[in-house]
Amino acid sequence: MKTRLTRYILTGCLAWATSLSFTSCNDLFDDAPVNQISEETTWTNSMLLDEYVNTWYRNMNSGFNTYVFTMSGFGAMSRYFLPWFGDQITVGRVDWLNGGIGDIQKGNESTITGWAQQQWSNYYTQIQYINSFFENEGRITDAVQRQRIEGEAHFMRGYYYYLLLRRFGGSLIIDHVIDPLKNAEKTPRASYQQMVDFIVKEADLAAAILPVSHEAANVGRATKGAALMLKAKTYFWAAGPQFQNKAKAYLGFTDDQSQALLQKAKAAYEELFALNAYQLVPITATTQDGIRDEYRKLFLTKNSQESILEVQHSDDGDYANKFGHRLDRFAAAPSFTGVYCAFTPTQNHVNEYGMRDGAVYDANNPYANRDYRFYANILYDGCTYRGHQMEMRTVDGKKGADLTPYGTSTTAGYTLTGYYMAKFLDESQAIDANDTYASKQNYPIWRLAEAKLDYAEVMFRLGDTAAALQQVNDIRQRVHMDAYPSLTWEQLMNERRVELAFEETTYWDLYRLGTAMEKCNGGTNPLKKMTITERNGKVTYKEENLDRRAKNNYVFQERDYYHPIPWSEVKYQGIEQNPEWNEV
Repeated sequence: MKTRLTRYILTGCLAWATSLSFTSCNDLFDDAPVNQISEETTWTNSMLLDEYVNTWYRNMNSGFNTYVFTMSGFGAMSRYFLPWFGDQITVGRVDWLNGGIGDIQKGNESTITGWAQQQWSNYYTQIQYINSFFENEGRITDAVQRQRIEGEAHFMRGYYYYLLLRRFGGSLIIDHVIDPLKNAEKTPRASYQQMVDFIVKEADLAAAILPVSHEAANVGRATKGAALMLKAKTYFWAAGPQFQNKAKAYLGFTDDQSQALLQKAKAAYEELFALNAYQLVPITATTQDGIRDEYRKLFLTKNSQESILEVQHSDDGDYANKFGHRLDRFAAAPSFTGVYCAFTPTQNHVNEYGMRDGAVYDANNPYANRDYRFYANILYDGCTYRGHQMEMRTVDGKKGADLTPYGTSTTAGYTLTGYYMAKFLDESQAIDANDTYASKQNYPIWRLAEAKLDYAEVMFRLGDTAAALQQVNDIRQRVHMDAYPSLTWEQLMNERRVELAFEETTYWDLYRLGTAMEKCNGGTNPLKKMTITERNGKVTYKEENLDRRAKNNYVFQERDYYHPIPWSEVKYQGIEQNPEWNEV
């Protein structure tokens, strides 16, 4: 029997010889109707060649285009917003909690295995398409286009291996097209060091070719800055405590390489900063509401001066035919006819927002004088959004409008934590049942604020706390928060959690730092909610554990640091599986 690699990757590469999906629109990440064209036409037609390349972007990250399956098992259309699996946000829809998301949070081996198999297949399929480009680039007649795509190809191949490294550890380094009909070759697992070296090499090759910025028609494609960020992130990831002194070379380093890797990360981030291509978007307002609004706008502005790389969602929000998404609809509270309640911040996360201007936390007035980013990122009881005052309290036994499901559906969601998400959301977006058009915000993969906080951590771990402090204060002062006079590790980590709230980085930080066992287990870090009760005019606030996710339904095991490689792949290649996974 052919392996998953053979089924999904090798045959996928051969399929490009006879067919290619393309569209008359050249927007990055647009989904496309299928038309049959020849491979010869692909390499010689500039428009079709760009569509071929666009699939690399389209599959690198689903962005906000999130689907959720509600049955056990793993559906082909299932994609996740990764922060769901951390402790900053959760979901409120019952059938989602009883299905795939809930299964993964409970550590269900079968569901995680299926999810990992889909990711493995997707990544290697794209790598094969990229390898096919390298074998055929000599047939491309447009020299300018060929050079640009060559840079993109090196970046993308490195990026897909970076994704594999994070999820599976040392994987299979394949840098050429494998045709199973001609040569059924096998590939050994690479060590962590080999993976890092390969990704960095690809990033350097891409950086040498790609421009610092693109003309308007190609905005959103990989740049020199994105390539340098990939290099820096790879060293940054590999320097994580979780990957030192491992028993197997494909799980990390058999000794402690962290200091050497941090030095390399430092140099790579400094190379990125030296481009002078990115600046923090300034916030000029000085009032709480003004700062809130400007900070929110930062995440609604596509390809801003702070953006290094982001998923290019369709400008018209068409998710039926292109690559729009339904973030606003999925996040909407019942008062806005929302039924999904897919993104509800936890009290765990709310507690990460500190106080400002020397104020002291008041348990009887918990939302006063908080970090300005709290008001931008979180919808809380009493705040105003879309002209509606949010009601997340029970008044004399009657639940507020935002604690009550919309409509008659038994699975319609509402917040179980006492909060709704505001970051990334567009107040002007219509919340309706339109089957074609919805949201259009781009999804950030990397931005300058993340690079600066990465660099701050690197410098802190290298012992230069003054340099780390400067980077952290740059981020804080952009949002008018007081500068720290000195910096502790806890303050640095908290700044990452607040500034990068709900971004994938907060999830992957738990992996590389080796803290997922603590942070993603209900026994050690139960997800929490805020219960607000008003009786006879007196309001009480009470932090409580969140339903079943307080313990048994929120589980992270040691094995989860490395997801299971498809078993058919393990058997065919004759390689070792990641620890503690069973064939299911």
